[in-house]
Amino acid sequence: MLERKVSLGVLSDNTFPIIPLAPLYPLLTKTVFSEAGLSKTPSQTFVSKKNRLRELKQRPLISVDERTKETRMESETVTLVLVNLAGIMQRADESLLPGVYKEVGSALHTDPTGLGSLTLFRSIVQSSCYPLAAYLAVRHNRAHVIALGAFLWAAATFLVGLSSTFFQVAVSRGLNGIGLAIVIPAIQSLVADSTDESNRGIAFGWLQLTGNVGSIIGGLCSVLIASTSFMGIPGWRIAFHLVGLISVIVGILVRLYANDPRFSDKDSRANDQSSRKSFVSDMKDLIKESKLVIRIPSFQIIVAQGIAGSFSGSAFSFAPMWLELIGFSHETTALLWTIFIVAVSLGGLFGGKMGDILAKRLPNTGRIILSQISAGSAIPLAAVLLLVLPDDPSTAFNHGLVFFIMGFLVSWNAPATNNPIFAEIVPEKSRTSIYALDCSFESILASFAPPLVGILAQHVYGYKPIPKGSPDAVEIETDRANAASLAKALYAAIGIPMAICCFIYSFLYCTYPRDRERARMDALVESEMQQLEEDNSLWKKELNGKERSGIDVEDGEEDALDLDDNDEKYLLSRQLPLSNDAEQRT
Repeated sequence: MLERKVSLGVLSDNTFPIIPLAPLYPLLTKTVFSEAGLSKTPSQTFVSKKNRLRELKQRPLISVDERTKETRMESETVTLVLVNLAGIMQRADESLLPGVYKEVGSALHTDPTGLGSLTLFRSIVQSSCYPLAAYLAVRHNRAHVIALGAFLWAAATFLVGLSSTFFQVAVSRGLNGIGLAIVIPAIQSLVADSTDESNRGIAFGWLQLTGNVGSIIGGLCSVLIASTSFMGIPGWRIAFHLVGLISVIVGILVRLYANDPRFSDKDSRANDQSSRKSFVSDMKDLIKESKLVIRIPSFQIIVAQGIAGSFSGSAFSFAPMWLELIGFSHETTALLWTIFIVAVSLGGLFGGKMGDILAKRLPNTGRIILSQISAGSAIPLAAVLLLVLPDDPSTAFNHGLVFFIMGFLVSWNAPATNNPIFAEIVPEKSRTSIYALDCSFESILASFAPPLVGILAQHVYGYKPIPKGSPDAVEIETDRANAASLAKALYAAIGIPMAICCFIYSFLYCTYPRDRERARMDALVESEMQQLEEDNSLWKKELNGKERSGIDVEDGEEDALDLDDNDEKYLLSRQLPLSNDAEQRT
């Protein structure tokens, strides 16, 4: 019985010694395959199929691509709508307590310093949880993370409505901060991943607009219901219960219908591999990534100015209380505050669009110029609002006009400059981390603004709580005096930080172009490395496929030609005469 062996082009059997035919292999294979009716040798077939594979890879699959693109766009649209809806409820929850400061202070017998400490406590817990938020958003489905955060802050909001002591409210607000911390970086990174440099500003403008709609809802809900009661339940408690209930519904919708593009079906294998890492390994990677982000000069500058800007915004949460102390009714206060929030929303959208336009015409300076104009305008406008306009409830129109102008002009920084630049100075995979770190640094320091405003109002500018049992005339007179004290404290907490914010932005003129180009170069290198890995993987698959043929020599081992059944039968038939000829020659 004959056996066929192929080693360095040698055909042999068990009864005949191996004859070195390697020099004759090209002629032999050409003759054998031409006589067998085959037009190409195995190696030629291999090269031909490789070229064919490349052609198929380069050829566009129009119908499949279009269907996939349409499906992806629909999924992204639904996701962005739900994410913005979650942002609305997140901002509504944040604006609840400032809208009912006066009622909560009366119910809990707390002064402005104590009310400000509630926001401080929540902000400290919230900023402390941002590293956890970054870990969850990077390692898990961000849509599920947003839903989890919605459930957490909804539960905490319910507890605030049930609380009867200052300590209970403080603990509930701390738990509320955990839910809010989990949601914010996930929302921002999802928006950044779904846009590019040409439309990122307008996308963040829309996010700010929808978020401010939530502030309007929360502010209106709290201010309008605060003075009422239902079945003996104070209105401010009902407001917290309503927002908590709606937040649960939004969380369910996000959990069921929102999708994270990083966790699509095609990436499930990579995600499963990533999920096999231990928690300690994940935290080490996160800490390493955070250190790299913190070392970026532009990040340090934006965080520094953001602390000053957020300090001013946090201090301005006392504005509804200031308006009520002037003598405006709950309805008028709600209307004025709504005008301000609407102006901030429109201003954010306008600022984001202008940021995109200026970024095209002035790539290195456009966004920075816009932010300095926005921050600088807050100083004179806040002075007019708080110090120039009379403390008279009959001047609602003048207050509303200044509120609108101020809100429209001071709201450009985040959508036009900060958030787009963050997305440009780090790789895509680090965007969640940079947004989480920014929120952490800014909120933990800005959270000291409300207590500072309370301290300034009470101990510097003469704010005095109303004595119990005072007649109405005394209460009105005391409120007017307290309004003036609170206005001075507010301007001190707004004007000085905004001047610092405007100055710090100047350093971006030097650092931003360098950091952006470095990030682009890093992304290009990473893209090339991924392309090389993909090509290498494709090459290995081709070599290990069924069409692999030819002669390979590795470490002296013998490899076989990849032939089908017809070729093997033909070679066996050709092997007999070759063996007989060799025996006759010997």
